Amino acid sequence: MSRRANLIRYVAGRLALAPLMLWLIASLVFLLLRVAPGDPVDAMLGTRATAAAREALRLQLGLDRPLPLQYFDYLGQLLRGDLGTSLNSSQPVARIVGDSLPASLELGAVALLLAALLGLAVGFSGAARPEGRLDLAGRLFGIGTYALPPFWAAMVLQLVFAVWLGWLPVGGRFPNSMVPPAGPTGLYLVDGLVALRPDWLIGSLRHLVLPAGTLGLLLSGVFEKVLRLNLRRALRSDYVEAARSRGIPEGRVILRHALPNALLPVLTLAGITVASLIGGALLIEVTFSWPGIALRLQEAIGQRDYPVVQGVVVVLAALVVAVTLLVDLLVAWLDPRVSF
Repeated sequence: MSRRANLIRYVAGRLALAPLMLWLIASLVFLLLRVAPGDPVDAMLGTRATAAAREALRLQLGLDRPLPLQYFDYLGQLLRGDLGTSLNSSQPVARIVGDSLPASLELGAVALLLAALLGLAVGFSGAARPEGRLDLAGRLFGIGTYALPPFWAAMVLQLVFAVWLGWLPVGGRFPNSMVPPAGPTGLYLVDGLVALRPDWLIGSLRHLVLPAGTLGLLLSGVFEKVLRLNLRRALRSDYVEAARSRGIPEGRVILRHALPNALLPVLTLAGITVASLIGGALLIEVTFSWPGIALRLQEAIGQRDYPVVQGVVVVLAALVVAVTLLVDLLVAWLDPRVSF
């Protein structure tokens, strides 16, 4: 069978598995929320509410129905694209997600870009001269950034750059003295560029530097380690030695022969890192008061707001599945060594 046919079969298989993964995640979240301690009625009315008021609210929210009926209603809503309604604010969950998701996407995209640039630069400098000072410094950098607790690193950077030096704001997404951009994307950097508003662009950048820089710094060590290991392995391979034997300069050997093969695992890592961004972004958004979807998730969990938690988790799971699927397909298309 030709490689093209194998690739088509691989794509079809991955696309078929994606809905199954989303169904498993949605079902798991539904069950865990129901068996976890606490009651959304207590969160909404408090523990001093009368039994009649509690029972009336339970009937209104549909929490009195058997669990299987609630589950099938929940799946039916998901199939129709309906994420439900918040128990606390009575707003559609889709609107809550739509209002907060662009902030998280902007934070995650900039953090991932910074992590890749910084990690790849450190990893490349260490692998190009192994066992040297740069290699040792790169190893220490990778271990240190990977081991740093996100909340501790965020508070230290806040203390240094926002409190002591006063260069950057402590938190938030946009200056309180300015009206936030009302562009179509919800991404303040993009909306500022499209509207040709330097004040929007500068204001959003100043608030984005600390949270995105903190998250990017914490993730950069993973990129450094993966590139350094793969680049050193590529430099010891037969095709690189053959290129050297033909008298090709070392710099060209690294850039033209070794580096492209070493970057393929980094592409896979970028897809996996999207899932890590969710966990890291939760602590970063809480520390910097960043109005993203992770912060809304944390608030909904504290309020026992079932629909919001379920809707946010399903949307995040769909994003992770889509990105990892796209990266896997891209790697399979670029790398002929991948077997299906």
